[in-house]
Amino acid sequence: MRIAIVEDNESIAKGIAYRLEDRGHATDILNDGAAAELFLRDDRNELIILDINLPGLDGLSILRGLRKRGDHRPVLLLTAHSEVADRVAGLDAGADDYLVKPFEMDELEARVRALSRRRAQTIEDSISLGRLTFRPQSRAALLDDAPLAMPRRELAVLEALLRVNGRVVSKSDLLDHVYGTGAPVEDSAVEAHVSRLRKKLAPAGLDIKTHRGLGYSLIEGKTPA
Repeated sequence: MRIAIVEDNESIAKGIAYRLEDRGHATDILNDGAAAELFLRDDRNELIILDINLPGLDGLSILRGLRKRGDHRPVLLLTAHSEVADRVAGLDAGADDYLVKPFEMDELEARVRALSRRRAQTIEDSISLGRLTFRPQSRAALLDDAPLAMPRRELAVLEALLRVNGRVVSKSDLLDHVYGTGAPVEDSAVEAHVSRLRKKLAPAGLDIKTHRGLGYSLIEGKTPA
């Protein structure tokens, strides 16, 4: 899953990102409220971790804007205020859950899992193509119902390709999905992931087709060499 972290304290934001990435998620970090408000209008994150106290624009204003636009992605609100009135204000603004600072990373991770499960009730339990099945919630790929061993970054590439139903995904979009927007990673990293993933998908009768100058698509039927 891809998760946006909107938190102006860089050490907290990085700590959250490291924990979530270690669990196989991709993250985007934003430290300014105004920049986050613009970013969240046209991004591909599936869950948002949102601090209330932000420079530029506060978290509650960002949250109200999301809900006003009909954006119903799960939002975990971070707040330094433990008073009931503050928590009620956050929930009334449209938050799905809240966490009071300081918090333990184990609790944050548990709340992310809970929100992810709720979200899963309204989206597909799995994505299939031919003999391959990908289960987003368990982060598992299966070939003929047997687990297919795959590192988390290859799983992220596979997910990005499966979700677009055969359309082309650019290298930059794959980089963003795997490493987070703006990460200092070369295109060659994606090329390496695609090369290894292509070999693993061949037994399933699937191929990752290269579209020169455009990106990659996942198709049924191995293309001729």
